Amino acid sequence: MRILGLSAALLILGGCASTNEPPVQANDPSFAPVVPDYPRETVVEDGSLFRSQLANNLYSDVTARRVGDIITVTLSENTQASKSADTSTAKDSNVNLNPITGLAGQAINIGGESVQLGISSSRDFSGDATANQSNSLNGAISVTVVDVLPNSNLVIRGEKWLTLNQGDEYIRLTGIIRPADISPENEIVSTKVANARIQYSGTGSFARAQEKGWLTKFFDSAWWPL
Repeated sequence: MRILGLSAALLILGGCASTNEPPVQANDPSFAPVVPDYPRETVVEDGSLFRSQLANNLYSDVTARRVGDIITVTLSENTQASKSADTSTAKDSNVNLNPITGLAGQAINIGGESVQLGISSSRDFSGDATANQSNSLNGAISVTVVDVLPNSNLVIRGEKWLTLNQGDEYIRLTGIIRPADISPENEIVSTKVANARIQYSGTGSFARAQEKGWLTKFFDSAWWPL
């Protein structure tokens, strides 16, 4: 019964430790392009095809500036981090009690041995930790403008899905950009995207092969006491 109870507890805790987030799906409405809602124009039957809402100034460029416009983000992310720690402590303690003396300054003996006490202790600790991490992401993704802030900054959002033989790979990007940082070719570097959220991952058999099983997750979780 004890073995059965322990097995059930491990299964329950393992199930809790292996709780995953909902899988990422394509065509997520949160990343769908935003179509600008233009107010209905009063049609004037003058035979002209000119629309003032879509007109550009004679001296303006073709960079994104309105909701629904497309802009290309050049991904150029390179991060490196390293950390090391070295800790060493030592402590020695010694306590000695000389033979206890009695009357006339004579040592008290028990069984022919003088009564005395000695205590010594020693503690040593040494710890060393090193961590190194580097990441690199290069490419390009075209996103759309979903909002124009009062200070003319643009909120952008978009995703790209690549269907491969054994699964899908996707890139998602959200953030805020300044119109002044947009190049004449209507491009901007990802390092100039404020509050950037960049996701690059995949789905399918390749992605599942890199995931831990539920029992391995349990032994790596905080529920495992060792």
